[in-house]
Amino acid sequence: MPKERILITVKTYPTLSSKYGELVCTAGLRENGDWIRIYPIPFRTLDAYEHFKKYQFIEATVERNHADPRPESHKIDTSSWCITDEVIGTHDHWRERKQWVLKRAPVHENLTELIEAANVRNELSLATFRPAKLLAFVVE
Repeated sequence: MPKERILITVKTYPTLSSKYGELVCTAGLRENGDWIRIYPIPFRTLDAYEHFKKYQFIEATVERNHADPRPESHKIDTSSWCITDEVIGTHDHWRERKQWVLKRAPVHENLTELIEAANVRNELSLATFRPAKLLAFVVE
């Protein structure tokens, strides 16, 4: 199975798992813009050089995780991965990050259709969503 190049965009807080110990659910974008969920990743037990950041590329062998019904879920072969030095920064108002998240990945603008695609048709569980209108932004 060939290695895939994945831009990591999401890392959850480590959680305890009876099956995997402590793990981090991670998601990102493939080169073609498709979302992918990769787990388990035993982040805390990795050596320092294996730690990756958000918006950093990794290369790894992944395979569909058929035990998880969510279509983007994949198992990762941690022995196959390569953490690249390529990290997309925030310069120029996040221009390059926007190119990945808002141009390569499909952007959903209808929340009702997005929820139906996820809950009724099980077509996706990860998505880029752009609200039609921002009503408020509160920081506490």
